[in-house]
Amino acid sequence: MADVAEAQAPSQPAEPELPPKMASTDFSTSSNSIVENDSIISNRKTAFAHPSKSTTIPTAPELTTEQETKYNSLHNTVSSWTSLPNTSATNASSSPLTEAEQMWLSRECILRYLRATTWNVAQSAQRLRATLIWRREYGLYTKLTAEYVQVENETGKQWILGYDNAGRPCHYLNPSRQNTEKSDRQIEHLVFMMERAIDLMPPGQETLALLMNFAETSRGQGATLQQGRQTMYVLQHHYPERLGKALLMNLPWHISAFMKLVFPFIDPRTKEKIVFNEDMRKYVPPEQLRRSHGGDVEFEYEHGVYWLSLIKLAEERRRLQHERWVNGGKMIGEYELYMKGGQDESLCSTMNVANEELAEKTAGISLDGKQAETAMTANGEGKKANENASRVDAAVSEI
Repeated sequence: MADVAEAQAPSQPAEPELPPKMASTDFSTSSNSIVENDSIISNRKTAFAHPSKSTTIPTAPELTTEQETKYNSLHNTVSSWTSLPNTSATNASSSPLTEAEQMWLSRECILRYLRATTWNVAQSAQRLRATLIWRREYGLYTKLTAEYVQVENETGKQWILGYDNAGRPCHYLNPSRQNTEKSDRQIEHLVFMMERAIDLMPPGQETLALLMNFAETSRGQGATLQQGRQTMYVLQHHYPERLGKALLMNLPWHISAFMKLVFPFIDPRTKEKIVFNEDMRKYVPPEQLRRSHGGDVEFEYEHGVYWLSLIKLAEERRRLQHERWVNGGKMIGEYELYMKGGQDESLCSTMNVANEELAEKTAGISLDGKQAETAMTANGEGKKANENASRVDAAVSEI
């Protein structure tokens, strides 16, 4: 874990559900006024709030009986966790799981780790636990605030703009806008922006699209080999199954050489998601793709406008998600589709319905048993009546 970050979390992690508020701005808390209307593509200054109408979010496949059994087993395991170490150090102090951590352990989160380990329950539990500890140690809920990382984004080194054809938030990486010296904060900045992309994922979508245009990127502006390895480590170990597509274009020779060095550290499933030098309009609707990448959107980064807008929009999405999680009963294993407003049924309500149906079936079985018993009794009594009638008939005949 030491090769990912040097940062250490406090011995008792704080409980905040949302990062500290930014300084007051002219943006309201309504998502409709936090960003510009999604139809604006000329001289746009803010992120898009929603995917294009042409977007189709794929439906998640149904689990097999075996997969559902493994999910239930892992869900029972993580539900039993009441506290965890605050760091990865030996004999580190522990503290109870916070609400933010419990909410993070959604049904889809648990399933992502199961898929990443090819449905190995023990390995999934180990990796989930390691990620929760890493999130504490890395400062996801304490250190990585908008104020801390914003210097890294003053030139527009990264931004989230639009959604691809599958509804994935488009996370742009712009190496040519590098403005700081190599440091751990550059990786922390990437993690912070990935978390914001997750905030903006629409209901039913749990992956993001990375867009990288290396035009005008000179030597020294890209990541070092060590940073590349750290980034791959963080993505593969702590954000499994989060990358949906990576679209790379205009790779100069030195970036191509760098990619050859990094590729051995990328798992095969991730490699399949990387696309080199293809028309990005095949993957992103033109009305939500920046013109420099082949789209129709005229967007130029203005830090004072875009940054505050993004932070406000992400805060609002997290607030609503947390509110629904609380209303749903604060359940570990809650549906992300419910938390993001894509369905009305929470895990708790679904369990209640299932219990009611089970009770009805049990009552039906009990009722059927009584009916059978009554029928058998009636049948027995009928036989006795028939036997008695036969005896009477015989007696009458003798007379």
